[in-house]
Amino acid sequence: MDRTRAIDSLAKALADAGASADWELLARATRELGPQLQVLAATAPWSSAERAALGRLRSAHDGAAGQVAAASGQLQARLDDMRVNKEGWMAYALAGEPDSGNTTT
Repeated sequence: MDRTRAIDSLAKALADAGASADWELLARATRELGPQLQVLAATAPWSSAERAALGRLRSAHDGAAGQVAAASGQLQARLDDMRVNKEGWMAYALAGEPDSGNTTT
């Protein structure tokens, strides 16, 4: 596989994982990115087409990072909401529990 296609393949992996919110796949793709680029860079200087592919890879990486940040923000908002409403959640949970006082069976 030529390097341009290999770089575009890396970009597609990042973009697809981010778009599908597959955080495990995104983490793996990100972890493997550095070593794969080092192997590709070791063979020859980058051509103009390869540099353009690297730009697309950078954009895909930035896009995936933005998706992670957005998901993180949503999760933080949900956790904050749960923390703010903690007393209500606990009261609701306790109201649903049967009385565990002196019952005999």
